[in-house]
Amino acid sequence: MPTTIARMTKKEFAGMLSNIVEQKLIELFGDPDDGLVMKEPLRRRLVRQKNAVAKGERGEDFSTVRKRLGL
Repeated sequence: MPTTIARMTKKEFAGMLSNIVEQKLIELFGDPDDGLVMKEPLRRRLVRQKNAVAKGERGEDFSTVRKRLGL
């Protein structure tokens, strides 16, 4: 049912505007990896990392990496 903006409440207008902005952002910045296939070595590495984190293991501290890279 078509409605003119003049007849909308502030809440209705805000909701409509929010939906329009969200749709445009998805259109412009959608998932850049959409449609790509994950290679098996990467998938295995991610699974290993996920399992390590689940066991409480953590990677290197950010400051340590920064020093090692000379940043």
